[in-house]
Amino acid sequence: MRTASRLRTVPPLLWAAWAALAAGAVLCVIGWYGVSGERFAEQQLPYLASCTVPGAALIVAGAVLLAHGRGQVAATRVEELYALLVEAGPVGGEETGSGTAPLAVSGEMRMVPGGTLWHRADCPLVAGKAEALPVDARLLRGGGLSACPICEPAGGTG
Repeated sequence: MRTASRLRTVPPLLWAAWAALAAGAVLCVIGWYGVSGERFAEQQLPYLASCTVPGAALIVAGAVLLAHGRGQVAATRVEELYALLVEAGPVGGEETGSGTAPLAVSGEMRMVPGGTLWHRADCPLVAGKAEALPVDARLLRGGGLSACPICEPAGGTG
């Protein structure tokens, strides 16, 4: 019953987005049907004003809500991951000058295609991902990528 548990965790904003999209689509279909049955423009205008235009507005509003809601869900997942990593505490029980051991210590730098961060190879965000690629030294020097705030790579040669 994994699907049922996922439905319970969907934020209300996403439900509202899907409801607005569905209502907008229904209104557009009703407006189209009404307009298609009238021969003269004067008789079509009430359908445009009462169904088609509000339906299109609901579709746009639903799309905006859906985009915002999905971004909000992704941000929540990142925050949860960061909280889990902080809760896990030091790696290997070693202490450093800052009071905790670094989360990742590998000297090899990796990145996910299309990503904006570079990571140590043993960073939890890229460890075990087949699509993670070695970082080109030009990207480290020239820009385009930022250091991961979780594994905190201070520098590397790639």
